[in-house]
Amino acid sequence: MTAGAVLLPAAVLCVVVVVGAVAYALGRRSTAPGRADEADAPVPTTAEPEADADEVTVAEDLFARLSQAVDQIEQGVVVCDGAGVDLFRNRVARSYAEARDGLVLVEAAVQEQLAEALTGRSVRREIDLFGPPAQSFVVAAYPFAEGDGALVLVEDRSLERRTETVRRDFVANISHELKTPIGALGLLAETIRDEPDPDVVARLSSRMISEADRASRTVDDLLELSRIEFGDDAEMAAVTAAEVIGEAVGRIASAAEHAGIALRVEADPEVTVLGDRRQLVSAVFNLLDNAVKYSPEGGEVLVRAANDGTALHLSVSDEGVGIPRRDLDRVFERFYRVDRARSRGTGGTGLGLAIVRHVASNHGGEVSVESTEGVGSTFTLTLPATGVPNRNRPREVATTPQGVT
Repeated sequence: MTAGAVLLPAAVLCVVVVVGAVAYALGRRSTAPGRADEADAPVPTTAEPEADADEVTVAEDLFARLSQAVDQIEQGVVVCDGAGVDLFRNRVARSYAEARDGLVLVEAAVQEQLAEALTGRSVRREIDLFGPPAQSFVVAAYPFAEGDGALVLVEDRSLERRTETVRRDFVANISHELKTPIGALGLLAETIRDEPDPDVVARLSSRMISEADRASRTVDDLLELSRIEFGDDAEMAAVTAAEVIGEAVGRIASAAEHAGIALRVEADPEVTVLGDRRQLVSAVFNLLDNAVKYSPEGGEVLVRAANDGTALHLSVSDEGVGIPRRDLDRVFERFYRVDRARSRGTGGTGLGLAIVRHVASNHGGEVSVESTEGVGSTFTLTLPATGVPNRNRPREVATTPQGVT
């Protein structure tokens, strides 16, 4: 067995081997036939049977303790004797043997690898289950010395595979998103370098500023998404919904006024939620940013906070273009845009709703959307609430023709 083939840390593997050895020794002690030379052996004294009984008790106690320890390992562990009979299975391995779904294929692989290992070969196999959800396992079997049995280790690598897929898609997406503005900046710079007309230079310079801002927004949103996704600096505390909404509305107010969009807020000042204020403000701001960008001039965006006794519902409703039904399940993906042409015009990066989704996840909640094309959309952030529930209709705090004052 090579060092690179071992799936478990060396210390854990040692425990597994000890468990197997103890189990095998106990099995042999209880079932092994008498040896030919036992007839010539001296008759034991009365103390020797007691000593043997003590040794068995100690061995059984050690086996029980080590079994409990190996049961806590996330990998499946199977130990069999030279005839292929199971001597030990930990908790995870037993779940494969009792499975009635796709995991029966993992158990089948365990049996196949055991048979191979009993021939004296170390073997390794990867099993992919297409799901849903998709799962991936590595089954490795190692023979014991002198054909005395074999050890099988099963590692669930589903999370690693999903993480690898997300990372690969993320790198491809961000490369594509940054390639466009960087390429545009290069072309505009080349054109300006040889352009004698000051008016053309001014126009192209404005385009360069726009493309640079676009790249900067993408990087800023990526940093924000990374910070929220890992949640390293989250500070959970009771915060009122009105404070969260007020700060988010303050950040979007100038853009709403410039676009001719009225903002209306309905929130009871006593409704509270346990969460990270910065993350919650970021989530509501991104919902408002989307609503303002995709609403027609003269439209209205409603921000509402309601507590139904068990959860706080923060909703943002607009009178915009709406979202096609086929896109409703994908709008929270990174870089996904319903209308890419319109997104380029509004300066969207496709990361805002992904940020909202991660904020909801960090707070043990969820985000949902209801939308009708040509009528508008309502995004609702649902979070576990604290404080006294208010089942009355939230009172209107502020209404302005354009923007919020």
